[in-house]
Amino acid sequence: MKIGFIGLGIMGKPMCKNLIRKGLACHVYDINDNAAMELEREGAVRENSAQAAASHGDIVILMLPNSPQVKQVVLGEAGIINSMRPGSILIDMSSIAPGVSQEVGRALEAKGIEMLDAPVSGGEPKAIDGTLSIMVGGKKEIFEQVKELLLFMGSSVVYCGALGAGNTTKLANQIIVALNIAACSEAFTLAKAAGLDPELVFQAIRGGLAGSTVMESKLPMMLAGNDKPGFKIGLHIKDLNNALETAHEVGVGLPLTAQVMEMLQLLKADGLGDKDHSALAYYYQKLSGVSITR
Repeated sequence: MKIGFIGLGIMGKPMCKNLIRKGLACHVYDINDNAAMELEREGAVRENSAQAAASHGDIVILMLPNSPQVKQVVLGEAGIINSMRPGSILIDMSSIAPGVSQEVGRALEAKGIEMLDAPVSGGEPKAIDGTLSIMVGGKKEIFEQVKELLLFMGSSVVYCGALGAGNTTKLANQIIVALNIAACSEAFTLAKAAGLDPELVFQAIRGGLAGSTVMESKLPMMLAGNDKPGFKIGLHIKDLNNALETAHEVGVGLPLTAQVMEMLQLLKADGLGDKDHSALAYYYQKLSGVSITR
């Protein structure tokens, strides 16, 4: 089986490395040629265009920033829709708007190409160790064909429904992550302002109902002042924007999501868009003058 892999950023690069280490032949492309060269040293074939990478793939995987990039790469003037073979499968692992997944899927289906939307959760650490959570939308029979492949990159691979369901599930995930980070920032600012040691508060509550994977992953970063991005504020803004737009399309309100979105937008305006989303703690520092960093 040959894989075309397009998009070798913070997430795509380690995901592709895991496929190569499983012995899969990967043809790769990224606009950052240094990333593609790094994968070439791992054993991939570096291609000079997305079309070239896709032309070699029985399965083509995308890991791109957002909806416009996916539409351009697939449907644009030099789109891979023109180089993928009928009967091949596109797995879009980008986190994009569900409606765009469905639009792209319809265009591919007219060419005899199958598509799954399969966004991921877990950030760079889980991309590196191959333990991502992967949520998948599309035809169930196509999902079953590629499930084993997806398990090379993730420890949890769940079928969520028709095309677009993967990205809708990811939006729900991103709402919970964002609100959880905001809640941790707010709660530990209170603890620090009241004269408590945030580390001791963390140890006291982590095993109870307030404990969460988000807290375990992000609170130590907040306490250490480590804002190196595993997942950037700018990318979380993108996801919450997609969540709000999708909510408006289906007729529901997301007031808490909208509030956290404004917090993240203020941090981006302050030049922090490339920091890890755990840097949401800085919003509370600006608001209260209290830093939870040790």
